[in-house]
Amino acid sequence: MRAAPTVAVIGAGIMGNGLATHFTLEGCDVTLIDHRQSNLDEAGARILDAVEFLRDARVVDDDPEDVLSATELTIDRDVGVADADIVLETISEDLAVKRSLFEDVAAAAPDAAVLASNTSSIQISKIADAVPDAAGRIVGCHWWNPPYLMPLVEVVRGTDTADETVDRVVAFVESVDRNPIVVRRDVPGFVWNRVQFAVLRECMHIVEEGIASIKDVDAAVRDGYALRTAVVGPFETVDLSGLELFRDISDDLYPHLCNDDEASDIFDEYIDDGRSGVEDGAGFYEYDRSAEAVLDDRDRTILALLQARGGPDET
Repeated sequence: MRAAPTVAVIGAGIMGNGLATHFTLEGCDVTLIDHRQSNLDEAGARILDAVEFLRDARVVDDDPEDVLSATELTIDRDVGVADADIVLETISEDLAVKRSLFEDVAAAAPDAAVLASNTSSIQISKIADAVPDAAGRIVGCHWWNPPYLMPLVEVVRGTDTADETVDRVVAFVESVDRNPIVVRRDVPGFVWNRVQFAVLRECMHIVEEGIASIKDVDAAVRDGYALRTAVVGPFETVDLSGLELFRDISDDLYPHLCNDDEASDIFDEYIDDGRSGVEDGAGFYEYDRSAEAVLDDRDRTILALLQARGGPDET
């Protein structure tokens, strides 16, 4: 792989334009691909906004227009992947759609190109089943939003993913200043989302059971659990408090935790009431600001926490 790899990002949505922003800032040759020109136009505007945000925060000193002009945007997928070292798709979470995409990309991209999916939960092997001849170079590469801030990336090994493919993606992630973790077994949700949704399931259960309010559960996680886990992970926490203590608490507590295998009815209640989230102006909370303003506040807080921990470095 060249020192500055050629990366094709397929899907110009929130994740796609964020990935393109980060890869271009890190010196990669980047092509952002989508099937609609209007999506690419919106992605270009978002790239400008993201670089301006990072420059205002003194994370980078690049000119937003220079970053955008250095990023190729195209609706011609075959041309966009023709010279790629790495193809990273970030399209809808639909297995059939992803399979069809990988069939097409495997035929259009170079034979040596890594074919990666940014799927949040779909097993990589199920995607690779559609292209058995290319299964060795199909791999998960799951980033968190926003990718130009979040430091961790899951590299997911499918059943047939070659060791060389995993090694190449780990090296690529490190080369763009991110920290890879290798998911050794191809399970739904990988690591991050299995933990995130286990926590969410219990939070929903606590609210349904009338144990605490939505606001107080958020506070308990955000200002308690998450604040500490930003410094020490769950296994480190057990070490600090003692394995015997956590074993005994586990024996006592586990029978009382939620083990539902379907989403909480609370989702449907809010959705049916037209409260689908910040874009609607309401979800579990009411919002009197735009979605962009809410996300900007989130990103500035993430950045402040990262800088308090020593990264990303200011320019």
